Amino acid sequence: SSSTSSTTRMLSPFFSATDKKGQHFVVCYALGHLYGLVDVGGNRNLYPVFNIKWMPISKKNRATNFGLLSEKIEKIIKTISMLSKKASVFIHACDYDQEGEVIGYNILEYACNKKYEKSLRAKFSTLTDDEIRYSFDNLLKPIARLAEAGKSRHMIDFIYGVNLSRALTQSLKNSNNGGIYHNLTIGRVQGPTLAFVVDKEIEIRGHIPVPYWTITGKFEKDGHIIHAYYYPQKLESLSKATVVVDACKSQDGKITEIKIQKISVGPPHPFSIGDLQKEAYRIFKFSPSYTLSIAEKLYLSALISYPRTSSQKLPSSINYSKIISGLSKINFPSYFAGHGNENGDNTNSYGDMAMRLLSKEHLSANEGSKSDPAHPAIYPTGQKPKAKLDETELKLYDLIVKRFFATFGDPSITEQTIITILVKNRHNFKAEGKRVLYEGWMYFYKPYANTSNAEMPNILSTLHKGDILKNVDIILTEKLTQPPARFNQSSLLEKMEKEKIGTKATRSEIINTLFKRNYITNTVVTSKEKELNDQVLSTGIKPTDIGYEITQTMRKHIPNIVSTGLTRSMEEQLDRIESGEIKSELVLDHAKNKLLEALVIFKENQNEIGAQITGAVKTTTGAVVTPKSKPPVILGACPTCNRGNLIVKKSNKTKKRFAGCSQYSTDKCWATAPLPQKGTLKGTGKTCTTCRWPIIQSRYSRHEKHQWQFCINMQCPSKQVNSNNNFKDAPPKQC
Repeated sequence: SSSTSSTTRMLSPFFSATDKKGQHFVVCYALGHLYGLVDVGGNRNLYPVFNIKWMPISKKNRATNFGLLSEKIEKIIKTISMLSKKASVFIHACDYDQEGEVIGYNILEYACNKKYEKSLRAKFSTLTDDEIRYSFDNLLKPIARLAEAGKSRHMIDFIYGVNLSRALTQSLKNSNNGGIYHNLTIGRVQGPTLAFVVDKEIEIRGHIPVPYWTITGKFEKDGHIIHAYYYPQKLESLSKATVVVDACKSQDGKITEIKIQKISVGPPHPFSIGDLQKEAYRIFKFSPSYTLSIAEKLYLSALISYPRTSSQKLPSSINYSKIISGLSKINFPSYFAGHGNENGDNTNSYGDMAMRLLSKEHLSANEGSKSDPAHPAIYPTGQKPKAKLDETELKLYDLIVKRFFATFGDPSITEQTIITILVKNRHNFKAEGKRVLYEGWMYFYKPYANTSNAEMPNILSTLHKGDILKNVDIILTEKLTQPPARFNQSSLLEKMEKEKIGTKATRSEIINTLFKRNYITNTVVTSKEKELNDQVLSTGIKPTDIGYEITQTMRKHIPNIVSTGLTRSMEEQLDRIESGEIKSELVLDHAKNKLLEALVIFKENQNEIGAQITGAVKTTTGAVVTPKSKPPVILGACPTCNRGNLIVKKSNKTKKRFAGCSQYSTDKCWATAPLPQKGTLKGTGKTCTTCRWPIIQSRYSRHEKHQWQFCINMQCPSKQVNSNNNFKDAPPKQC
């Protein structure tokens, strides 16, 4: 209705009201999904399962540990059903997206006895009074395509999840005669997401560090030190690097070029939910799912617009001036040290920023390329908080407000200075720095704008071409190429977005599910690991042993389940259902056929599949990666077949480790070599100049600082190894 009376009567757990025209409204809340899909057969040991139906979650969870929630849901459904018998008009006002449409559809169809087609739809992106009134004055017809797409997504996810999970669990159970039982799950989005983490870990573990050298110079002018780097920055030969250092020692430098460049950086785009999740992780280290939960609280408090959006656009129909004016009146305690207002008190005011924006002749947001047919980008409503925000809510709210302000800002202008210093007429060193000439949008985005690299030493601005700089020191540093960084929750979310798997609403929950299932875990490199390994593995997300084994087992037998192709194709088809380009029945039939193909392979190989994951399940409780499931240590390329890698293996008979070719099982490459039985081993990226076998590195004991590098080919002509040396008690002699 356009307005309601001031008297509102609560019909627990619902509300009733009468507007000025005398129309009586009853407002019911849904508490999320009231209905879920179930297997009609009910036997959890059988698959394939395609006979499914929607059922009240209260009945679905009756046998589980959801007693209080089930009772509440049952009460809600009974009350809605009772009220629906006397209702003349049904208005669907759930969130305007696939999930919200399905929630409302099921209530209207099952609790209200097939009233979806007769219902009206309220569409709004904020819970402000003005927008709710407008939406009820402009009710739409039901969005059947949106409901069909949402229902199809639920059905596909359910049949893939329940069938693949049962197949995995039964394979494990059958392979060890029921001796080990573990409820394993995998799904069409879980699989590829887990594979991203596993593949990254394999890449990290297989990385062979290659040494390189860098040279830096310290120069002095008028008592000021200038730090410069040798160009080119990476030198792959120690002998060449040494020649440069020897030539430049104690030799003064001359400035031969000063290059000054102005760089303009446009304002950021408005937040989509993915952008907000990544930025909140960068700044506050909030997990994506946690960010979404806080954003939903802010939305329900009418402080921000609907957060589950993929849009980076703010339509002109939004009253920017009104919102900014409202924000100018908001003050609250600041949780950011050093970021109080200009008076120095502990208050964060948007007044100055708002006034600066309102003084502009025209307000135009710097929109991004991504759009969403249902909702605009996330923006603040401008309303004052009715209740005190807690610390995390305040942080996220402040980030959203300042990002909103920043999108209307001018481009920032930064000056970059690069100075070339010539030493001994042939060796170039470069010193560089940046400084902000004009803040532009960065003024509004403090303290979140990344300006750490925008500080230039004052001395650089005073230098001139032809100046002579005193050489203070030339420093040679040896470094090793580093493996790629592990995913964190933000970069994994970004990978899912890039590969177009999952949805804006489900991606963070998929990551959360992988953690809950103990398929992935956060890791921290200890000081001892750093001490023992020059190739320091980055912190971040890594697979557990069971996560690794499930991925590799699926990849061997049913690669579609862990590849992005199948999932991306289904996402595209679901989008086509929503746009009306394709019927849902065709998409569901295609999904079932693809699933049946996978289940047939499961049945044929269930004992082998179960055997492969049994060992991982045994050791999953502590998320310990066992030698069996750990990605192999790569020592170098195989010189025999030239296709595989020599990796560290362990003899089933003697339990001793040795080097063997990774192509043994496929190409029957028999290349092997003995290895030291103690200490750490890793490849160096080098090969023996005599026999072309890999040279590897070994540290004999945990406390031994010295490292040995040697050719692993025992038949190498250049080797002179004592016949009694069995690699047990002494380090190998170098090649």
